[in-house]
Parts: sequence; structure tokens; C-alpha cells
Amino acid sequence: MLTNFVTIRKAVRKMAAIDKMGEDGTMATLSKRERLQISRQRQKLEKNLGSISDLTRLPAAIFVVDIMKEHIAIAEAKKLGIPTFAIVDTNSDPTKVDFAIPANDDAEKSIEKILTIVTENVAKGLAERKQEKDKSKAERDSKKSEEKEVKEEAKAESK
Repeated sequence: MLTNFVTIRKAVRKMAAIDKMGEDGTMATLSKRERLQISRQRQKLEKNLGSISDLTRLPAAIFVVDIMKEHIAIAEAKKLGIPTFAIVDTNSDPTKVDFAIPANDDAEKSIEKILTIVTENVAKGLAERKQEKDKSKAERDSKKSEEKEVKEEAKAESK
């Protein structure tokens, strides 16, 4: 999925175009057979790509639960240089991922506990990054307004 991302984005755009046809009434102007074909195509696209339809760019990192089962995703991420975080069990090789989390990748409670901790910390990190961005933007805006005031004062004094 990662290595042919451009092709997948085209299919997601097609799915969005079909949705738009349904919303703006273009679908109603088509014949019954064409509507049926398009709706089948939409269902197929939704089945295959529904979970990634909001993905507009390649991910900055991926998190994998079972690296034995998702070996293709690990290989694609490595090929594209995307960092991989993974729960690694005793039956798998931890050198295949960038950041290994030693745990039981078969136990539902173990997976749930780790994912809860990871998602909380990711949300916390995103909130901190947003605060830093807002703070730096406020500082830049205040500097710009100060510079503007200094220029206006200099212009007023020169007259």
C-alpha cells in the first residue's frame, strides 16, 4: 500500500468523485444500469480503501502489532524510509523494525494496554507541538507588530 501510494490516492479520489456525484444529483441523471455499476464500484473501493480514504500523504511512522503477519508493511516502510514501531513477540525478529516493544502480540489485553499508552502519549505530544507552534506564531506576530510600530514612529519623526 505504501509503495504504490500514488495509485491508491487516485482510487480514493475516484471514490470521492462518486460520492460527489451522489450528493449533487449527477447520479440521478444516469441510467439504472450505470448507477448500479457505479454503486458496485463504490462499494468495492470502500471495502478496500475505506479506512485510508482520509490519508492525504505518506505516514510519518507506522505502528505494527504482529510483524510476522504484517511483514509486507514492514518491508514497504523500510524501503520508503518510514520509521516502524512494533510489538515484537518471542517468535519474531526485533531487528526488522526500528523501535521494538517487547510484548505478547497475541494477547488482546496486552495489545490494548500498549495501544492505550501509545495513543495517549501521541495525543499529548501533538498537543505540546500545537502549543509550541501557537507560541512561536504569537512571538512572530508580536515582533512584526513591534517592527511596524518602530517604522511608523521613525516615519512620523522624519516628517
